[in-house]
Amino acid sequence: MNDEIEFILDSVKESMDLALEHLEKQLVNIRAGKASPAMLGSVYVDYYGASTPLSQVSNINTPDGRTLTVQPWEKAMLTIIEKAIIVANLGFNPMNNGESIIINVPPLTEERRKDLVKQAKAEAEDAKISVRSARKDGNTEVKKLEKDGLSEDLAKDVEQDIQTLTDQYIKKIDDVLMVKEKEILTV
Repeated sequence: MNDEIEFILDSVKESMDLALEHLEKQLVNIRAGKASPAMLGSVYVDYYGASTPLSQVSNINTPDGRTLTVQPWEKAMLTIIEKAIIVANLGFNPMNNGESIIINVPPLTEERRKDLVKQAKAEAEDAKISVRSARKDGNTEVKKLEKDGLSEDLAKDVEQDIQTLTDQYIKKIDDVLMVKEKEILTV
């Protein structure tokens, strides 16, 4: 019975970890005004007939907080990369200087910042829903064990452990959101 309880707690924790990881990945895609190579993470280029992430055909650097440079490993890729960045519809205007592609990241307007905060909050809410869903799945498994002979006291203890995990992960999500919100709103 103890092995089953451990398994339930581990699977609940694993689901909650995945929700938190997913949130962090989603928040990286929400730009906060500062230039970051991750901003071009969604750009794919046609590399000898294969759709390839931009980061696999070039070096992406940030010489300062407002500029991205893309240095392709093959000069022939310059115009292909430039077109891919435009097609990705990220709101960037790439400039090709014959050696590399330079992208000036425009500062965010106040309205755009508020929209990005809303987007971040929506992502955090999705993560909280996933955490609560993991709690529900765990509690359902505990109920099944209870029907199979697990004592009521032990079942209550396990449900309390699951609730404690849920509270911890909801707090982690709130903390991650707070950091991202501050990052977005910092001019």
